[in-house]
Amino acid sequence: MDRRTFLQAASLVPAGALEAMAQQYEGQPAGHLVDGPPRNPRPNVIWILGDQFRAQALASNGDPNARTPNLDRAATNGVTFTNNLSGFPLCCPFRGSMLTSRYPHHCVPGHEYPLPAGQQTIADAFNASGYRTAYFGKWHLGGFHERSGRAAFFITDPARRGGFETWTGYENNNSQWDCWVHGGAGVNAFHYRLPGYETDELTNLLTGYVKDRAAERKRGAAKPFFAILSVQPPHDPYVAPERFMANYNPERLVLRPDVAHIPKLQQQVRLDLAGYYAMIENLDWNYGRVVETLEQTGLLADTHILFFADHGDMHGSHGMFRKVCPYEESIRTPMILSGGAPRYAPWKNGRPPVLSNHVDIAPTTLGLCGIRKPDWMEGADLSSHRIGGPPAGPGPDSAYLQSVVPTGQADTLNTPYRGIVTRDGWKYVCFENRSWLQFNLNEDPYEEMNLAQLDRYRPERKKLIARLRQWGAETGDRFAIPED
Repeated sequence: MDRRTFLQAASLVPAGALEAMAQQYEGQPAGHLVDGPPRNPRPNVIWILGDQFRAQALASNGDPNARTPNLDRAATNGVTFTNNLSGFPLCCPFRGSMLTSRYPHHCVPGHEYPLPAGQQTIADAFNASGYRTAYFGKWHLGGFHERSGRAAFFITDPARRGGFETWTGYENNNSQWDCWVHGGAGVNAFHYRLPGYETDELTNLLTGYVKDRAAERKRGAAKPFFAILSVQPPHDPYVAPERFMANYNPERLVLRPDVAHIPKLQQQVRLDLAGYYAMIENLDWNYGRVVETLEQTGLLADTHILFFADHGDMHGSHGMFRKVCPYEESIRTPMILSGGAPRYAPWKNGRPPVLSNHVDIAPTTLGLCGIRKPDWMEGADLSSHRIGGPPAGPGPDSAYLQSVVPTGQADTLNTPYRGIVTRDGWKYVCFENRSWLQFNLNEDPYEEMNLAQLDRYRPERKKLIARLRQWGAETGDRFAIPED
């Protein structure tokens, strides 16, 4: 088979890119095609996501406390989006956007809001393309309000499970040693308590699913699959299995320079971080288990793996905790794209500085599989930063930040805001009719000098406000942007 025929048969990229890719491979030695047995015509994809996992908490990103060998290896072998953002750093809105590529004001605008009835998701796009689809773990899109009781015992309406063929999950939990999952419907419904630590047990469900798909392939009946593993850790409470907790002494942890210098606060931060890093190490270990299962079943060469998180965790930076606010520790999240697919080489690795946002995850995933994004998706397909073809380009000039409906909780920011982060390193955030934050992240990565009220920086602020207004107009978001 010549290279052009191979690329057409592989069907891994949109038709418009096939010609360029075929030209790229003309004259290359045959070794540039991956050897091995015939594989699925399209690759598998696995998402693995943690909750409240900030991008700074990876050894590969320079954190001296983190023990993340498997994710570090993935970052080396794959692509790390160093400017990946959570455009609304809160569980429910992010999850709505990651599944639909719709901005929160069009989909899930706040905490405990449900996925809209009839809303299509990435699972629908994969189902229509002949994929098997599966979801395991935290959902938080069923619309349950925790004031009504414990979310672990809420049964998500099957019609609001995103169109996944296989679905075993829970609404919300916050109790990693007492995690209940449910799924099915009617006489096939089930609801049970996981027998061990949440991340370990949910990983068991995913690896079992992978083994079933491998068994199907041996029988010659395999379809490609798209599967999601969504775990609550490292979300608080910060507890992990003892063998991971034993690795972290609170007093020896290195705090970020922007953690408020208040003794009582720093003491709490150290205690929290000890558990946080233990949970991260456990998640990293389970990530390695997934990769090992793919390798043992012969599916690794056919599978893309995306690792990311819904938002970060402040851990005392700027005197704040948890999420929602637009500071770096809250909005900056990991995004590592690795795995054995695509089936042809060379594919790309490295650390592109391209801006990526929560709405870009679904289109990028579809792009990795050669599936054109549906018209209802609003994000960008950034898959060219991983798979071969024409140069990927600089990407979007900015990313849109939102807090549409605040949580109403005592320890989170409860004022709606809008903002942007630009490709050239500026951040601007406003409340309605009032500028709030302005930082030059290139000069001030810890956001210690707020420029939003300084006349010297008004010209730059005017540009940022103009671009923010444009974002509002482009997305149909009605929010009162200030003049200055």
